[in-house]
Amino acid sequence: MAKIIKAPERMSSKERVIRTFQYEKTDRVTIGYDANPGINDKLMRELGAKTGEELMEALGVDYRWINPKYTGPELFKVPKDREVNQLEGAIMRKVEHKSGYYWDFCDFPLQDADDDAFLSFPVPDPDNFDYDGAYEKAKSYGGKYALYIGSAGIPDIINSNGRIMGMEDILCHLILGNEAALSLVHRRADFQLKMLERLLDKCREHIDFMWLGEDLGTQIAPMISLELYRERLKPIHKRFSDLAAAYNIPSIIHTCGSSSWAYEDFIEIGIKGVDTLQPEAVNMSPAYLSQKFGGRLNFRGCISTAGPLAYGTADEVREYCRLTLETMMKHGGYHFAPTHSIQDNSPVENVIAMYQAAHDFGRY
Repeated sequence: MAKIIKAPERMSSKERVIRTFQYEKTDRVTIGYDANPGINDKLMRELGAKTGEELMEALGVDYRWINPKYTGPELFKVPKDREVNQLEGAIMRKVEHKSGYYWDFCDFPLQDADDDAFLSFPVPDPDNFDYDGAYEKAKSYGGKYALYIGSAGIPDIINSNGRIMGMEDILCHLILGNEAALSLVHRRADFQLKMLERLLDKCREHIDFMWLGEDLGTQIAPMISLELYRERLKPIHKRFSDLAAAYNIPSIIHTCGSSSWAYEDFIEIGIKGVDTLQPEAVNMSPAYLSQKFGGRLNFRGCISTAGPLAYGTADEVREYCRLTLETMMKHGGYHFAPTHSIQDNSPVENVIAMYQAAHDFGRY
C-alpha cells in the first residue's frame, strides 16, 4: 500500500487557501484535486482510502465543495439508455473505452430550435434547493478546510448552452444575437446567480471563495473574439464576480484552452483567479502566465493531464511537477492541481508521484 508523505504543516487548509488568494507566504502550496471515477477508485485502493474524504486527506487537498441538493420536481424526462442533467437538460450517453468510460453529450434538445422552444425550456427554481443541508455540511468541517461554492459549470455560457443547443448553434446565437436563445442564456444565469446568493446568505460565515467557469479557447486560438466576449459574456461574468465581492470572497474561473487573451478583462471585473491553465495551449505556458499575470491573478492548474502524468514515468512526472512549481510559486497565489479531471489512462503511480512532488517541492 502506497503512502504520500506530507510536507510539515503550520497552517490549517482554510488559512492556507485564504493566504494564497492574498499572495501571502504559506507553509506549503495549496493543493487541489480533480479526477474521473475510474482513476479515483484506483487511487483510493492504492492509498487505502475507504471514502472520498479519506482520499483527499491522504493527498493533502485543501478545499471542499458546498453545493445544495436539488429538491424540486423532475424537469426533464430521461430517454432510454441516456442520462439527463436535471439542472440544465443536457442529455448524455455512456461511452466505454479500454481505460474506463465517460459520459458523452448527445441528442441536443435545442438544436435548430424555434423561438417557442427556447422560451418554454425549463430552468430550475432557486427555491427548490436544500440550503439548510448545505449549511449543516459546511458547519461540519469545523473551519478545517477552505470551502467553496459554484463550479466550472457556472455560468459557463458557451459550454453549458452548447450541451443543449449544440456548439455550432450557441456560437451562432451569440454572434447573431438571437433574442430567444439569449433569453434562455440569461434565464439560466439568473437562476444560478439567485441560487448562489441564497447559498451565500445561508452559509456566509463558512464560504471562502466562489468557483466559476467559461471555456473560451481551443488549443491553438480563442474560441470567440474579444469583442464578442465583451458584448455577450463579460456582463454576465461581472454579475457573478460582483456577487462574490459583495460577500467579501474571491472568485476563480475555470477556462480551458488558449484563454489568457481574456485575463485582463477578468482582472478588470474583479475575478481573482484562473483555473485549468493547459500548458500545451497557445500563450498558456507556466512561464508566460507567470511573467504576464503573476501577482495579479491566482493560478490553479498547469499540471497537464495530457503530458507525463498520462504518458510518462513516475520520475518524469516528479520532475515535471518540480519545474512547474518552481515557475508558478514565484509570485505566490498558486494552487497546485491538474489541468482537468485526471483521466483513467493515467497510471496510478504517476498520480501518486504528482502529489508527492507537491509536498516535496511545494514548500515555501
